[in-house]
Amino acid sequence: GNIIGSGIFISPKGVLEHTGSVGLALIIWVLGGGVAALGSLCYAELGVTIPKSGGDYSYVTEIFGGLAGFLLLWSAVLIMYPTSLAVIALTFSNYVLQPVFPNCIPPYNASRILSMVCLLLLTWVNSSSVRWATRIQDIFTAGKLLALALIIIVGFIQIFKGNYEELTPSNAFNFWMTPSVGHLALAFLQGSFAFSGWNFLNYVTEELVDPRRNLPRAIFISIPLVTFVYTFTNIAYFTAMSPQELLSSNAVAVTFGEKLLGYFSWVMPVSVALSTFGGINGYLFTSSRLCFSGAREGHLPSLLAMIHVKHCTPIPALLVCCLATLIIMLVGDTYTLINYVSFINYLCYGVTIIGLIVLRWKKPKIFRPIKVNLLIPITYLAFWAFLLIFSLYSEPVVCGVGLIIILTGVPVFFLGVYWRNKPKCVNRLIGK
Repeated sequence: GNIIGSGIFISPKGVLEHTGSVGLALIIWVLGGGVAALGSLCYAELGVTIPKSGGDYSYVTEIFGGLAGFLLLWSAVLIMYPTSLAVIALTFSNYVLQPVFPNCIPPYNASRILSMVCLLLLTWVNSSSVRWATRIQDIFTAGKLLALALIIIVGFIQIFKGNYEELTPSNAFNFWMTPSVGHLALAFLQGSFAFSGWNFLNYVTEELVDPRRNLPRAIFISIPLVTFVYTFTNIAYFTAMSPQELLSSNAVAVTFGEKLLGYFSWVMPVSVALSTFGGINGYLFTSSRLCFSGAREGHLPSLLAMIHVKHCTPIPALLVCCLATLIIMLVGDTYTLINYVSFINYLCYGVTIIGLIVLRWKKPKIFRPIKVNLLIPITYLAFWAFLLIFSLYSEPVVCGVGLIIILTGVPVFFLGVYWRNKPKCVNRLIGK
């Protein structure tokens, strides 16, 4: 439910743009699922070895200490999750407004206002009841899978009719642009945005029933299923559109519906809106738990560790996530935001998986209900290093800004967390 959000409806354009051919774009999608599977196996071991809510942040803090954990938390609260939420909310509004403005891009203000209304509504739902939030997640996950199943089925019908010219090897690997290694790295970053969320169950480990059984089970079911769905959804897109048509489309699924579904083309924007609505709900649910975990460790103001007496929901943390997202929503282009968040995401994933290897060395005898072969984290880290190095080479400004955002947390950590003997007036202000 968290993985499938807006990514599959935004990223196909970005992946195709950087790969320069249909065939290579499909290979990137399959490899993206494989890399997510390797990472999720490592997270399954960490999740049952360190059974704390907070995911990456909790593991990095436990293994590398407070500063490393705080920097991860800082970048997540400041940019990763608010940016992801902003991108998903903007996708929601674009697809809802697409039928109203069929021949042009929806107006900037209309798109932003609708995104904000959706975000505020779901913040209220998550503040009111955990049960409501999880029910919305279940219902909308089923809805988005049905929408993607419809795209895949229509795609297969097209193939049986013989409409697969773009998928034949001669056309699929007909490059209109020779991609550099840097372009491939950026294509992976765009595709990885669609797979982001595979580690989110680790953020709510303490709220899971029997995490040692259910955490790995959820991972083993979800990653192969999502990879299958994403790959065949992209194949379906290319049975209806040429690469040029896909690149010129502002809403890929809507263009697909208009070309193949005729009178029922309205189903596509509605389905994508449902999908992204569920995605916003999932991101709010998990990112608020990260704020909660950070505050409980003393890395964020204690107010954010408070939960409502009756509803048992982290309302202060939810409001901070909502406010940060509203600010980011007012600035930035969708595809640039995806590059920022994907780079910082991958940086955090790699540091966490290095932590797995360090923990094996520091505490070899700790009880591990799941223990993956060391080749799995090493393979993941090799890919991770390739992606980061060539991303830095191709987009030095985007990656540089991402690193600067992370490093701005260093003085904040020393002033806010490390400096214990603050003046009484400061402590009184924080206490209030």
